[in-house]
Amino acid sequence: MSVLDQHRTTTAKIFPHPLDAWYVAAWDHEVTARKPLARTVAGRPLALFRTPDGRAAALADACWHRLAPLSMGELTPEGGIQCPYHGLRYDASGRCTSMPAQQTVNPSAAVPSYPVVERYRYVWVWVGDAEKADPDLVPDMSQMDSPEWAGDGLLIEAPCNYQLVLDNLMDLTHEEFVHGSSIGQAELSESEFDTTHDGDTVTVSRWMRDIDPPPFWAKNMRDKFPDFTGRVDRWQIIHYRAPSTICIDVGVAKAGTGAPEGDRSQGVNGYVMNTITPETDRSCHYFWAFMRNYRLESQLITTQLRQGVEGVFAEDEAMLTAQQRAIDAHPDYEFYSLNIDAGGMWVRRILEAMLRAEGRLDEPADRPTDLTRAG
Repeated sequence: MSVLDQHRTTTAKIFPHPLDAWYVAAWDHEVTARKPLARTVAGRPLALFRTPDGRAAALADACWHRLAPLSMGELTPEGGIQCPYHGLRYDASGRCTSMPAQQTVNPSAAVPSYPVVERYRYVWVWVGDAEKADPDLVPDMSQMDSPEWAGDGLLIEAPCNYQLVLDNLMDLTHEEFVHGSSIGQAELSESEFDTTHDGDTVTVSRWMRDIDPPPFWAKNMRDKFPDFTGRVDRWQIIHYRAPSTICIDVGVAKAGTGAPEGDRSQGVNGYVMNTITPETDRSCHYFWAFMRNYRLESQLITTQLRQGVEGVFAEDEAMLTAQQRAIDAHPDYEFYSLNIDAGGMWVRRILEAMLRAEGRLDEPADRPTDLTRAG
């Protein structure tokens, strides 16, 4: 094992990102047939657009001729894209179809194109080995477009390594301290939790029985049960799927009505849908939504929930930004791990295995990384 391999472990502070994976490049409504969308996915600048028949396409955002960003160009009537600098035209497969002032097109003129799948209201892109781009590997986020669930979400441009967001979502005890005015409460740290892992998945489950509901959940209970008062049983079941999708089954039910045993009829159930796309070593696109399975007809509740969760996640963003700044200011400082980090550490082990399979575990980051020490 090389020295770099020894330091590229599950506990690196600046974690590389796998390439052989599906990442969300955009919400489906962001990609149009009117104007290209520029977005960097796993270090690859992309130009995203739709063809006239509505199909999404992703090309490298650099013209073959002089590397001008294609995302600054115009879409062509035949379903391609025109370079903004000298007018070269490309089809949706990346092949150049027209060059200015000449009838013969250089046969080598092309830009990389990337496999695209549209699913769960997102446009997913595979930037690694295209032969491995199996659509069945897209993580399950079926609540996003199921008629049994309603909700909405947003995109956060987070100025931190994507792994810091995964750490944040795999350990929700931070809610007690970061989100005390909305979803946090002392029982989060006091309750037991269970961590399991299988293949490329990790699950962390926590139940809090017979507790006072925090403000966010008290409001949601009154949305379904207007006369609700009293105590609740609360659950958080975190489902991770490699490389960076985390769907969290959350909710509360009237205490003692059977929710821990499977009867959630006297409660409210939500799913916090999160999928994080690395942009650079120190930035990521954080796509999220909050879905619910009650009062599906109410746009008011959908809007209120989106706004409420947006406020909660703004607190997370502020903390993650500060954490990344501190990491960069202290490159030699070593992390420590607590019991609450169990889920996040299994995530890191899965990512480490993916990186090793790609032969990229010892790929250098911008700065030296350090090992986490248990303590």
